[in-house]
Amino acid sequence: MPLDVLLADIAACRACAPYLPHTPRPVVRVGEGTRLLICGQAPGRLVHETGLPFNDPSGNRLRDWMGVDRETFYGRPEIGVAAMAFCFPGTNPKGGDYPPPARCAALWRKPLLAALPNVELTLLVGSHAQAWALGERMRANMTDTVAAWRDHIDQGVLPLPHPSWRNTAWLRRNPWFEAEVTPYLRRRVAGILGS
Repeated sequence: MPLDVLLADIAACRACAPYLPHTPRPVVRVGEGTRLLICGQAPGRLVHETGLPFNDPSGNRLRDWMGVDRETFYGRPEIGVAAMAFCFPGTNPKGGDYPPPARCAALWRKPLLAALPNVELTLLVGSHAQAWALGERMRANMTDTVAAWRDHIDQGVLPLPHPSWRNTAWLRRNPWFEAEVTPYLRRRVAGILGS
C-alpha cells in the first residue's frame, strides 16, 4: 500500500474510539525519506492536543540524547516518529498514562514498517516498543535490554529508556547510559543527517 494512502487510513482510524475518554487523534510523523524511526509508547496529553510528536519535556530530553535541536527534529525528513499506539490512551488515576493499546500495533505496525523501506535505525523508546520489536530477544527488563544495546545494533535497532522525567532517577542509577549509549546515538543521528 502506498505510504500516503496508509497514512490517510491511519489518520481516519477510530478503532479505539469506544475505549478512549476523548476523540481519537492519531499522531504519526513519517515520510518517504524516513531513515531514523523513533518508536515510543503512545502520545501524551500535550502531543494529543498539538498533534506534534514528542512536543513535551520528554521530547526535549530525547532531542538532547540525539544531539539535535527542535528545528532539526521536526524539519528533517530523515527523522520519523511512529509510536506503538498512535492515540493518547488517557491518564491513569494512579499516575502516568495508560499503556498503549495493543490493537493499534496489531492493526498498523506491520503495514507501516513495510511502507518505510529506507529506515536504517529504529529507536525503541521504552519497554512496550522493545517488547514488540525484539520479542524473545528482549532481556528480563528494560534496564537489561538497554544495557545490551550493542547486541541489537546489527538489526538496526537501539533500545532506549523512556525520556520521561519519571526516569530521572533511573538515569542517575545508570550513568553508563549517558556515557556510552548517548554518544553512539549522537554519532548515528549525525551520520544519518549528514552533519
